Amino acid sequence: MNEMKQIEVSKVVVNIGEGQVGQGVENAVSLLKKLTGKEPVRTESKDESKSFGLREGLNIGAMVTLRGEEAREFLEKVAPAANDITEDSFDGNGNFGFGVSEYIDVPGVDYDSDIGMKGFEVAVSLERPGYRVKRRNHKPSKIGKQHKVSDQEAKEFVKTELTLEVTE
Repeated sequence: MNEMKQIEVSKVVVNIGEGQVGQGVENAVSLLKKLTGKEPVRTESKDESKSFGLREGLNIGAMVTLRGEEAREFLEKVAPAANDITEDSFDGNGNFGFGVSEYIDVPGVDYDSDIGMKGFEVAVSLERPGYRVKRRNHKPSKIGKQHKVSDQEAKEFVKTELTLEVTE
């Protein structure tokens, strides 16, 4: 197979949204540190919602972005704990996401009473070599139609590389 046609994991974003301010956000930060070994970023609320007791700029969650080999290793680690990956999990551009309902489902991760029971979301971006031309600062250009990762190719990647089943 042509080496420029190989599909690779570009990045993996691990997210825990608490939806409220307090100890839950700190627990989410420590869980993400435990799972990824990286320092998480606290996510802030963008809008004000009086019914939920939120105003703009409050810390309501945490996230970590993994790239390269770290992303691939993390994905292989959490894949057995993934909830159903359905047709709707794919966005048409080679990206997909899934959730893990409880972090203790991940092999090798033990329960921590300080954190409690929490789940997290994983968003995965797949791409081929050469996607840099889209992101570069000097003369960015478009990715050709044949070079983009289709939903079908992404589903095939999930089945073969991650050994997960895609349900209808």
